[in-house]
Amino acid sequence: MNQNQTPLLDAIISNAKRPHAAFYTPGHKQGKGISLKLTDYFGKSVFTADLTELTELDCLFAPDGVIQQAQQLAAEAFGSWQTWFLVNGSTCGIEAVIMATCCDGDKIILPRNVHSSVISGLILSGAIPIFINPEYDTNLGIAHGISIESLETALQKHADAKAVMMVYPTYYGVCGDIRAIAQLTHEYNIPLIVDEAHGAHFAFHPKFPISALAAGADLTVQSIHKTLGAMTQASMLHLQGERININRLNKSLQLTQSTSPSYLLLASLDAARQQIALNGEKLLTRTLQLAQEARNQISKIPQLSILSLSPSSLSLDKTRLTVIVSQLGITGFEAEEILDEKFNVTPEFACLKTVTFIISLGNTKEDIEQLIKAFTELAKQYRKPLLAIEKGLENNQKAATIKLVSQALAGNQSLVLSPRQAFFAATETLPIKETINRTSAETVCPYPPGIPLLIPGEIITSTVVEHLLKVKAMGGFISNCADTSLCTLKVVADGHGA
Repeated sequence: MNQNQTPLLDAIISNAKRPHAAFYTPGHKQGKGISLKLTDYFGKSVFTADLTELTELDCLFAPDGVIQQAQQLAAEAFGSWQTWFLVNGSTCGIEAVIMATCCDGDKIILPRNVHSSVISGLILSGAIPIFINPEYDTNLGIAHGISIESLETALQKHADAKAVMMVYPTYYGVCGDIRAIAQLTHEYNIPLIVDEAHGAHFAFHPKFPISALAAGADLTVQSIHKTLGAMTQASMLHLQGERININRLNKSLQLTQSTSPSYLLLASLDAARQQIALNGEKLLTRTLQLAQEARNQISKIPQLSILSLSPSSLSLDKTRLTVIVSQLGITGFEAEEILDEKFNVTPEFACLKTVTFIISLGNTKEDIEQLIKAFTELAKQYRKPLLAIEKGLENNQKAATIKLVSQALAGNQSLVLSPRQAFFAATETLPIKETINRTSAETVCPYPPGIPLLIPGEIITSTVVEHLLKVKAMGGFISNCADTSLCTLKVVADGHGA
């Protein structure tokens, strides 16, 4: 196919320019009724293209025109049999693929360090999670991917599972042995689903880890907006092989996608595909060079180092830069705040010992220079006495964390309700110390270790509560739960669980 085409974008531009009286949604009528505050900043042209499902613009749920053509071009560019455009982010794609492969009560094997959208997919589908340990960096408190050995153990024990899911790459850019995982999964004649939200760029340059599709995945969901040139919330779902019921997948997407899709998001997917298909290697070569320059220079700054990997089974996306700051005597959270407020450098994510940056085709040489300068000044101006965790005074806490992670992930002994049952059960909110031995009604994910220690349907143990409170006291970050201060937790009401 001619990858220079942008059929959907062209149709939107043509309709935006066509003089006509609009008696359809949206109510602002191509910007004529939009707030002046919006047009003063964004201009008027973007609102003329904010159109609905006109005949010429095709229908996202039953495409047979320009959306179908745009999706076919994307399928060829990314190497899939079939591609779907997603306007509700990768979240809706993850939810849909779980519903497409698992019914109520079916097992799905997956790592514990999954995105919150996976928990949503479990709730929507009624599937039962079979969690396995991700590889774990005990020094930094960072969870990586799953090993082939842990997956083989889980498959032998749960040969009736309906699917395997993996995260590839992780938030830190770490990639597991996806070829071996795909091969093993297929030996059980079940599909491999990949959360590839952060790896949409892999297929377009030989120096990146192999893409999920090239490695044999059946389904992969990619956030095109995270590392390529699409607008925020614009993602793609790719399929290959014959292990997936496409009709059921289509129906699942209809449950999770908006019936009023944004054509601005759809157009950005069409344009981003054209850009990366035609110029991907050139753009990504430059991106890799910028990333390498940042790595080289920051690693020379005293007391700073860059995340690297030693196991041969793991590989790393070199455009994902994780800087270890703990030898400066500050946490990653402190470093993130200083970099943002004092040096106008805004990271993607911080953890207890690290700060992570996404370097993409949108970054410039000036960005990298500013990043290097900011870290140089950070090391000079903001160094403190070493943290207790670096002096070795908290070795017991580190050991306790590792033990807790292993306990939390060792099978599903504490799962007394499915995530779906717990979600729909009556709940109550209690002070955290009163929740021990009760059934969790929410997900709680502390950093470190960046792994949900509670999901809906699991028993809350005294060990988990103690650890969560220690993480909070150490300055860690708590996500997903309603009360991130950890004063309270939501639990299943008495009589509705264990």
